[in-house]
Amino acid sequence: MARGVEVLDLPVWSRASGRSQRPRCRDSMAHLDSEVKEDCLREDLKFYFMNPCEKFRARQQIPWKLCLQILKIVMVTTQLVRFGLSNQLVVAFKEENAAAFKHLFLKGYSGTDEDDYSCSVYTQEDAYESIFFAINQYHRLRNISLGTLGYGESEGNRIGLKVCKQHYKKGTMFPSNETLNIDSDIKIDCIHLDPQALSQSSEDWKNSPFFSLEFYRLLQVEISFQLKGIDLQTIHSRELPDCYVFQNTITFDNNAHSGKIKIYFDSDANIEECKDLTISGSIQKNTQYVLVFDAFVIVICLASLILCTRSIVLALRLRKRFLNFFLEKYKRQVCDADQWEFVNGWYVLVITSDLMTVIGSVLKMEIKAKNLTNYDLCSILLGTSTLFVWVGVIRYLGYFQAYNVLILTMQASLPKVLRFCACAGMIYLGYTFCGWIVLGPYHNKFQNLNTVAECLFSLVNGDDMYATFAHIQQKSLLVWLFSRLYLYSFISLFIYMILSLFIALITDSYDTIKKYQQNGFPVTDLQEFLKESSSKEKCQKESSPFLSRVCCLRRSRSDDHLILVN
Repeated sequence: MARGVEVLDLPVWSRASGRSQRPRCRDSMAHLDSEVKEDCLREDLKFYFMNPCEKFRARQQIPWKLCLQILKIVMVTTQLVRFGLSNQLVVAFKEENAAAFKHLFLKGYSGTDEDDYSCSVYTQEDAYESIFFAINQYHRLRNISLGTLGYGESEGNRIGLKVCKQHYKKGTMFPSNETLNIDSDIKIDCIHLDPQALSQSSEDWKNSPFFSLEFYRLLQVEISFQLKGIDLQTIHSRELPDCYVFQNTITFDNNAHSGKIKIYFDSDANIEECKDLTISGSIQKNTQYVLVFDAFVIVICLASLILCTRSIVLALRLRKRFLNFFLEKYKRQVCDADQWEFVNGWYVLVITSDLMTVIGSVLKMEIKAKNLTNYDLCSILLGTSTLFVWVGVIRYLGYFQAYNVLILTMQASLPKVLRFCACAGMIYLGYTFCGWIVLGPYHNKFQNLNTVAECLFSLVNGDDMYATFAHIQQKSLLVWLFSRLYLYSFISLFIYMILSLFIALITDSYDTIKKYQQNGFPVTDLQEFLKESSSKEKCQKESSPFLSRVCCLRRSRSDDHLILVN
């Protein structure tokens, strides 16, 4: 019976070295395996940096993220427009009620605020009349108001208004003799007047010792009351009406004791859930449709969020494979620029937008159902998310060379512009503090740091120059001369020098990008690796920092596990 022949891996004698050697079969197999891994890695990288159209041609894979982004743009924008129209009604109702309150409760209000205060009085008689006028108007509110207003409950669940006065405890003052004796401790006295007490003879409460004011000791008088109202204009837009609570405060400010009492009116409007709403019609049905639409927006954003997060995770895995391969083969680390190529900033932007849209949509649904009333937070979330969605469109325009110039120019100039702005900002802050401390008492645009910064920024853009020069009060010749030196030096420095240098930085980056597009971009380690090919197949691509136009031949379905989808 024939026996099988057993092949043994016997050592081979080498005459040259006098030593036995094993065959080089294993080394060749290891080398072949290394080449296969390298080719697989190269193909994965090429596929990762393709744009959606090239991926579709390479694998017939539908660009789901692109389709979702297009659908999301339409839906998020529609949602924002609908919410914006609703929010405008809310803001308009608050502003119109605040204007109506000023006309109702402020005696002699002209319709325009004098400054940061509404109006002012200059005599004791006018001060008394203004205080009593506000109290009487509150008592007659139901008979004189044109709005849907009613009395609200103030502190302690009491209906009525609260009058408080702040004054120094005691003191005497004789300006003619330049004599002052006063206790600087502040005393606060309050009185509560309900509608029933106001229904009695007005002379009863007007003659109260509380309203006997010593103006040389008086600091301020504050009248606070609460009103309630219902916004009926939302019914016309097929929405449920909102119930409002207006916390109103009238302040007679005499802290300066300058002979002028400033009158401030502040109205804080809060939306509360209506306790009992009975409305017939199709409003409830329309509300359900809107809630379904918002829920669909949330589903779309969650799908986009999952796909983009998956792409980032796969990209980080591919980055790790490339770093390990590069370190193993070339014995050195990959540069930071190539490592950052795997972190797609557009996906981070989309994920941020999706999260804000989901949170904003949930708030919008709660507001629509009258469970929440935070319109401001919801508008900020939805507005910012829509901004990010539309900015994300630039990513797809960047696949075309003509549009990609903007993105590449911004990317190249951003580090230099930030460093330049940091230096220019120090000069800007210096001018801001200097203008505030010197020109603040003589110019209304320099009274606080915020307005000074805004005024100087408008001057940089060439706005309102003559008015800024002309409004300087000429009470002090020294300050007037300093203001001219201050303004001329700032305008000359920032417009003719700093602003020109700022534009030059961006222009220089633009010229550099144009030259790179004509002569080719600098080749990095990653790009050099992608150029290498173990086969005769050549992939046509455009050199760019994003490597977004790399084309690849269609792969077989058996190699799907080797491909990372971006």
